[in-house]
Amino acid sequence: MNVNIENSWRTRLEQEFDKPYFKSLIDFIELEYEKETCFPPESEIFSAFDYCSFDDVKVVIIGQDPYHGIEQAHGLCFSVNKDINIPPSLINVFKEIESDLNIPFPSNGNLTRWAKQGVLLLNATLTVRANHAGSHQGKGWEKFTDAVIRCISDNKKDVVFLLWGGFAKKKGAKIDKDKHFVLNSGHPSPLSANRGYWFGNKHFGKTNEYLKSTNRLPIDW
Repeated sequence: MNVNIENSWRTRLEQEFDKPYFKSLIDFIELEYEKETCFPPESEIFSAFDYCSFDDVKVVIIGQDPYHGIEQAHGLCFSVNKDINIPPSLINVFKEIESDLNIPFPSNGNLTRWAKQGVLLLNATLTVRANHAGSHQGKGWEKFTDAVIRCISDNKKDVVFLLWGGFAKKKGAKIDKDKHFVLNSGHPSPLSANRGYWFGNKHFGKTNEYLKSTNRLPIDW
């Protein structure tokens, strides 16, 4: 499998591609995609980077796994293809945006429009076997995405990191909080949200206020 990743990221992550763990990961992924149905499509594994170059990153949202249902995942965390039903967690994200910023609920769950504005929608694990959540965890993707987070933290400043749930918070341990703006809350999944850990966090308005305070355009959520 060729690592087709946008050039600004390739320049900064190239050393990762030569490490033994990454070569083992690619061998595993090639075999999985050959023998099993996996998501997202191979051409969209690195879509988060393709839509949002390193230089354009203003906000990072960290997810866990791609969706494992047919035609849902397309390489951006929380996002689904246009004609797919909006998943429960993303419904809660949109409800919070509506409450926070009075932005109407959208017609679909495709978040490409966010990515094109500088929101890196990064899953910790970039692939999954169909109908088997977590099936590609522990194979090397986590090391790679840790390196991505470190790269952003070390080489940029004033990036907004949105860490939703315990998993994302652990992943965020690599972030230099003196250089960046980090917001934590519960996960938008129904279990967490219904217990009061998600709604009312106002992360979207806070993100935009911070971006404006550092002389950058806010995100049109």
